[in-house]
Amino acid sequence: MTRPAIRFRSSEEAAIALALAGPAGVLLLSAPGAAAWPGAATVAAMLDLARAAHPAVPHDAALDCGSAPGLALDAIRQGWRLLVLAPHPAFPAVSAAAAEAGATLLSAAPATLDLSRLDLRRPGGRAILARHLGSLPS
Repeated sequence: MTRPAIRFRSSEEAAIALALAGPAGVLLLSAPGAAAWPGAATVAAMLDLARAAHPAVPHDAALDCGSAPGLALDAIRQGWRLLVLAPHPAFPAVSAAAAEAGATLLSAAPATLDLSRLDLRRPGGRAILARHLGSLPS
């Protein structure tokens, strides 16, 4: 079963997605190029905060590395196991390093709902997210 994916930019957004996740869980994908800023360690810390609030929710987490193979390699060293790296001449080498570390490198992000486009403070925004995550009927 494929998990519905969302793009998040804060621990609060990730926590709301975890809170509203349906039975399939959720794929939490960082903002585009987040490996560069705010950085892999900061994104991991955001996820740790969100997970602490909802520890039992099934989920995967992916770091978007933009087109920076060096940042993808650094993220693998930091423990990231799912990364997105735009097509790049170094992609095959980074993919091999990822496989060796037990990580997966994607050449494109999956289809996502970008939470920056929703006002999650309002019931309508939360309803759109819940519907996307499968916790509300379509």
